[in-house]
Amino acid sequence: MRSIWSGAISFGLINIPVKLYTAVRDTRPDFDLLHKKDLSPIRYARVCKAEGEEVSFKDLVKGYEYQKGDYVVLQDEDFKKANVRKTQTIDILDFVDAAQIDLKFLDKPYYLEPTRDSKKAYALLCEGLKKTGKVGIANYVLRTREHLCAVRPEGNLLVLYQMRYYEEIVQPADLDVPGSSEATKKELDIAVKLIDQLTADFKPEQYRDTYTEELMRVIREKAEGKVPKAAGEAPVPTEVPDLMSKLRQSLEHAKKKRTAA
Repeated sequence: MRSIWSGAISFGLINIPVKLYTAVRDTRPDFDLLHKKDLSPIRYARVCKAEGEEVSFKDLVKGYEYQKGDYVVLQDEDFKKANVRKTQTIDILDFVDAAQIDLKFLDKPYYLEPTRDSKKAYALLCEGLKKTGKVGIANYVLRTREHLCAVRPEGNLLVLYQMRYYEEIVQPADLDVPGSSEATKKELDIAVKLIDQLTADFKPEQYRDTYTEELMRVIREKAEGKVPKAAGEAPVPTEVPDLMSKLRQSLEHAKKKRTAA
């Protein structure tokens, strides 16, 4: 694996040098845009608005328009000058109970690896978090942007979860959702039994992106000159009068499925 950032985890007066690694990969198929007329691939060009000509990547610089038509050019070292510590530090601001973090705030995970000389301090932080059930809420800068993050232990590994800021979360105040009194006690009892029947241990390896598999089937058939047939059916909303009977049928089906398993 190749690290994408190096710096230090900081809490109190302790600095723990670490390297950051991407923890996820995209396995979805990549599609190219083609010219409809002759299926030629389309490429994106960087064109100068003033000259109307394409500009090579080596001739590009980053600029900020501080007033109409006037730009300040920023080099890589300028981003570090804004705050040298922040560009090199995962600065833990608080420790909080892991259960308090709403899943909506979690974004992308990264692995943290200690350097050779920082393993003891790294293990100390990891074990401390495990023993207290806490996670560290921190700030760090990646690719010229400051991010909020949560540092939590997974076994002997520290994992950094990039987080969304509070103002990035859209509040659901305008959504029309029913109250808890909409369901009857009988319906709720059967729904709870159905949930119990369908409850299992979470095993992430058993879940697959089946839509991508089905999409690849369509691609293979089209490549072979066939006309693919549509798989699956659109869901039909359950009408209110049918709700109880559908719950009972679902419960019986779940029981049979569990017995067979």
